[in-house]
Amino acid sequence: MRHGKKFNHLGRKAAHRKSMLANMACSLIEHKRIKTTLAKGKALRMYIEPLITKSKNDTTHSRRVVFSYLKQKEAVTELFGDISSKVSDRNGGYTRILKLGNRLGDNASMCYIELVDYNTEYVTDKPQKKSRRSRRKGSTSNKIESSAPNTNEAPIAEEVVEETPAAEEVVEETPAAEEVVEETPAAEEVVEETPAAEEVVEEAPAAEEVVEEAPATEEVVEDEQDEEAEANDDKKQD
Repeated sequence: MRHGKKFNHLGRKAAHRKSMLANMACSLIEHKRIKTTLAKGKALRMYIEPLITKSKNDTTHSRRVVFSYLKQKEAVTELFGDISSKVSDRNGGYTRILKLGNRLGDNASMCYIELVDYNTEYVTDKPQKKSRRSRRKGSTSNKIESSAPNTNEAPIAEEVVEETPAAEEVVEETPAAEEVVEETPAAEEVVEETPAAEEVVEEAPAAEEVVEEAPATEEVVEDEQDEEAEANDDKKQD
């Protein structure tokens, strides 16, 4: 009678079953994935996961306990080395079973059993994208937010406006440059002094007066001609 014996005996005696699971566990540690029947895969998962948990505590006692189950030094070294560092952050569920369908010969359901941390296709370490909620146009919440005055940002804008007159003061200081421009008429005074040269030019007509005096000699010539004409007339009368 098998009262209270709920685990699967797999059709074998205890010694045969234990040695088979030990060989399968060593193959899984070496290859990180093996293909077997679904019943053997579930039995192997119950057999190897407590051993992987034991490998997290790397002590001589833990190694001896695991070696009593696996019976292979290479498998124990691999389990306490690379595998224990991979599963250090995992609290359980070190293996995964992937169903494949039924076998052709005896129609037994087949599966893959593998170590979770060595399958890169199923790793989900990428950060999940945050879903954005779309807001409907004309919703009451948007209207309330738009109508409510933003008391936090308004004073900041006022402070900025109050600081701007400093720039105006800088602009008011610029007339100093205009004063410099106003000083330039001094050069115009210099230009106004130039009429002195014009006075010199105006004195030039004195020579014209000399030229105008020349007609006096023409009057003398005309008087002489008149006298000669009168003398000729007198001679003709005689």
